[in-house]
Amino acid sequence: MRDLIDADRLPGQPHCVPGQPAAERSGAAPLSGWAAPARPRISVLVDAGDRARGIVAYLSWADVRTGLICRLHAHENPPALRALVGHALGGLAHCLRVEAFVGAPADAVGPVGLPRTRRAATHDALVQSGFTGRPQGCYLHRSLPADVPSAKAVADVLPCEMPPGRRLIIREAAEPVAEAVVSVGPDRTATIHWIETLPSRRRSGLARLLLGQALTLLAEEGATDVSAVLDDAQQRSPGRAAASRLFDSFGFTFVDDLWGYQRQRPRATRRDA
Repeated sequence: MRDLIDADRLPGQPHCVPGQPAAERSGAAPLSGWAAPARPRISVLVDAGDRARGIVAYLSWADVRTGLICRLHAHENPPALRALVGHALGGLAHCLRVEAFVGAPADAVGPVGLPRTRRAATHDALVQSGFTGRPQGCYLHRSLPADVPSAKAVADVLPCEMPPGRRLIIREAAEPVAEAVVSVGPDRTATIHWIETLPSRRRSGLARLLLGQALTLLAEEGATDVSAVLDDAQQRSPGRAAASRLFDSFGFTFVDDLWGYQRQRPRATRRDA
C-alpha cells in the first residue's frame, strides 16, 4: 500500500512511513487532518496473484449523511480507479452527498485536493462516477538549501498547536498586523500553511519580510523542501498577482492545480398511481 501512495507523492511531500495505513485504519492517525467521529474504511484492490493494485479510503458522518473519499491510489490505472470509486460509493450509499479530496488541511502525506494534471485518470474516474470537480488552489514547491541567506528577524516566533508548528507574528504598537504558520514534517519536508497581512497593511512589504524569516527558520530546523498552497479564494482575490509574485520571487515553482469534488445523490422522483 505504501508503494501505491508514494507513487502519487508530489515534490516536497514526505514518503508514506511504515505503519501509516494501519494507523489510519485504527484511527490513530486521522486521514487528511480529520478528527473523524468514525474510523475510516480502507479497502485494497488486489489482482489474481494477491498483489495490491489500488487503495481507497473513505468515511462518513451519520448526523449529516455526508461521506468523504480521502484516499484513492491505483497507479493511475483507469479500470482500477473506477472499481475503487464504485466500491467506495457502495459503502457510502446512505450518504446524500459524497465529497472527495476536500474539506481538510494538508496532512503529512499529501495536500488536500487532487493534483488535476498529474492525476488526470483519477479526475476522469471521479467525473465518470458522477462527481463534479472545481479548483481549490494551486500547489507550489521549492528546494531549501542549508545555506539559505538569513533574513532579518521581524516577527515573534511562537509554538502553534493546530497545525503543529510555528506561528510567526509581526506586531505594530503591540497589535498583530501579519502572520504566518509553518511546520517541518517527516523527510525534512516543510509546509507554509498560510501567510496573511491585515488589509490596511498590505503592499507594505510585511509579507516579504515574514516569508523570508519563515524560510530562514525552516532551514535552521533542517528542512530541505518547502511546499505551499495558494487556495482558490486567494487566487481570486485582488491580491492574487501579488501573492504569486511573492512566492515566485522566493524561488517557488508551480506544480499543479488542486481540485476538490462533490457528488449529490439523485433525488427519487415521486410517481402518482
